[in-house]
Amino acid sequence: MNPKVIKITTLAFSLLITLIACSGKTTKTIDEEITPTSSIVLPTTTQPLVDKTQLAMAVDAINTKKLYAQPMMKHKMINHIQPPSIRPIKPVFQSIENYQNIAQNSIKQVSKSPLSTFSVDVDTGSYANVRRFINQGKLPPSEAVRVEEMLNYFNYQQSIPQKNNQPFSVNTEIMTAPWNNDRRLLKIGLKGYEIPKNQLTHANLVFLLDVSGSMNSPHKLPLLKRSLTLLTNQLDSDDRVSIVVYAGAAGVVLPPTAGNNHTAINNALHQLNAGGSTNGGQGIKLAYQLAQQEFVHGGINRVILATDGDFNVGVSNINDLKKLIESQRKKGITLTTLGFGQGNYNDYLMEQIADIGNGNYAYIDNINEARKVLVDQLSSTLTTIAHDVKIQIEFNPAMVSEYRLIGYENRALANEDFNNDKVDAGDIGAGHQVTALYELTMTNAKQQSVDSLRYQAQNKSALSNELAHVKLRYKLPNHSKSKLISHPISTDLLNKKSSTSFNFAAAVSAFAQALKGGKYLNDYSIKDMIILAQANKGSDNFGYRSEFIQLLRTVDTLTLGPLKNHKILTKDLSSNIQIIN
Repeated sequence: MNPKVIKITTLAFSLLITLIACSGKTTKTIDEEITPTSSIVLPTTTQPLVDKTQLAMAVDAINTKKLYAQPMMKHKMINHIQPPSIRPIKPVFQSIENYQNIAQNSIKQVSKSPLSTFSVDVDTGSYANVRRFINQGKLPPSEAVRVEEMLNYFNYQQSIPQKNNQPFSVNTEIMTAPWNNDRRLLKIGLKGYEIPKNQLTHANLVFLLDVSGSMNSPHKLPLLKRSLTLLTNQLDSDDRVSIVVYAGAAGVVLPPTAGNNHTAINNALHQLNAGGSTNGGQGIKLAYQLAQQEFVHGGINRVILATDGDFNVGVSNINDLKKLIESQRKKGITLTTLGFGQGNYNDYLMEQIADIGNGNYAYIDNINEARKVLVDQLSSTLTTIAHDVKIQIEFNPAMVSEYRLIGYENRALANEDFNNDKVDAGDIGAGHQVTALYELTMTNAKQQSVDSLRYQAQNKSALSNELAHVKLRYKLPNHSKSKLISHPISTDLLNKKSSTSFNFAAAVSAFAQALKGGKYLNDYSIKDMIILAQANKGSDNFGYRSEFIQLLRTVDTLTLGPLKNHKILTKDLSSNIQIIN
């Protein structure tokens, strides 16, 4: 044979052997890096495709590797935390949303239960989340609707505090219930004093950001980054910002940085990518370490957790997280939670841990909501002016026979908790408003929901010029002993015309109750709510009330028949909702 031919054949054979060897080596390396502790076999012509669990794990592993290759990850990691091995856990990409199932407040007889006690709530997350469902052509699960958070989304032009030593005012009104002419609505509104943005104390903010694979969606991490940019652009040189991320492992991508160094902060935010499994507990511990390191005495010390709530940790770990958050709250570090996205959203956990952390919970479904929470209401979001705010109402049996607190089911307190300063309750930020509505049955009403008791003595000697007596307890920042406010509710309110804002609040309350089944609304319809809201829209500088009316109109077209027996024109998410009792 020709020597040249032999030489070419030999070279070709050698090259073929080399390529085969390299191919085998590459496959082995990929397998080892994806899962050192478990075996994921890549598909071949003789093997079936991997199942969905294996595929999700493989994608998670690759995304985790990409995350830690980002330039911003070159910053020093606290405790030198490294990306852990990928273990066989449940897939990150689930389509389950978690909500808490709480029974609605029932009607109470004043003769048996004259006291009603609850903690205030300034969260608004439920409203934005409900809006997300409706804008997608679906009705939300009833468990996603919290009436108080729907109410507290709006500004009702309540009066500001008149006393310098009192952080909030108390406003009361009475009107006929729109859904029942034989009932009255009692509004109790609190309004915190305002603090201009330029007078806010120095802020030590730690952003704890979820960059796991479940955040890889346009309405999650990209929206999160744009939202926090709105916040950081308002900070100055006296403020400090740190950024901690978690995805499989936690790390610092921005050490404490001056608030006016917008370039460094924005670069750190915009270079984040989503990938990896979720370990929220590890991230929270790391965030609190930084918050302690930069603690500002007399200032704002707050961890801002932004996530879809998909922590993927066991129940015991969740309980440990709650204990950690509570212990840090006692040290002066509060927690705000910002929820993003859908499909695997954990509303129940987000609201719960914000409450434990003496912070507030908001759901960000679009950039306008981000502006509302992080720009327009920045003082309310960051600065707490009153801690452990509790409300207790005693109804006068000579005037009121029945009452029902509308909403606040998961804020209920035992009557004896009102005077116990060790019992935690809600907090009010600067400029925050809290609105609570009671439906009342007067003693002269034609129809009573519950028959009168046969053997109970009727107290006719009670004060005839008072419907009820409101008491509030609160603690000033850094104080452990509460202060008391007393506010009698006069029968004179029965003869006063209800304000435009009160009427609008009644429409919001009716809508929220309808979404929860409308048990007490009789035949009051969505069209009735539209008429009431439209007639009482009043001042609407930001368009929130107009948007609410549009939501009502959308729901009116989505439903066939009464809402409590609604049929959705589009496929609902009932199979993707997990209710926690």
